[in-house]
Parts: sequence; C-alpha cells; structure tokens
Amino acid sequence: MTLEILKALPHVTGVKQVTKAVSKGKATCVFVACDADDYVTRPLKDLCGEAGVELVETATMAELGKACSIEVGSAAAAALAEKS
Repeated sequence: MTLEILKALPHVTGVKQVTKAVSKGKATCVFVACDADDYVTRPLKDLCGEAGVELVETATMAELGKACSIEVGSAAAAALAEKS
C-alpha cells in the first residue's frame, strides 16, 4: 500500500490512535515514519507483527502528516477497513 492510497481510504493518525485501531482489528495497513523515534514506534511495530497487520516503514513524519491532511508530522497512520 502507498501513501497515495492512504489518502483515499478512511484512516487514523498518531501512534495512540493507530495502536487502538490495530488492537480492535480495524487497521488493514499501518504506516510508520522512517524518521520517528524507535522507542515511540517499537511497541506499535511489535503489535502489528502479533496481529498480522501489514506494516510499511515509509516517508518522513512530515510527509506522512501531509498524506493524512494534517498540518503537523505524524509518526504513524493506519488505513482502516471499510465498513461493510
């Protein structure tokens, strides 16, 4: 999955919100910024591995924030499963 696709899908932004989405089984793909501190993102990365959620280490925090249409950087974002 790419950042372009993330823009078009329902998503959440920020490590806390992404962690909640993964825990609840709502996240289909998680994006983690390549320049985010590992101590912030490591628990989320581990959770994705345990939950079997696709993890993409991608762009910078600024680029990830821009892809999520926010004015600040973001360490993580997740594409959500579309409601059926």
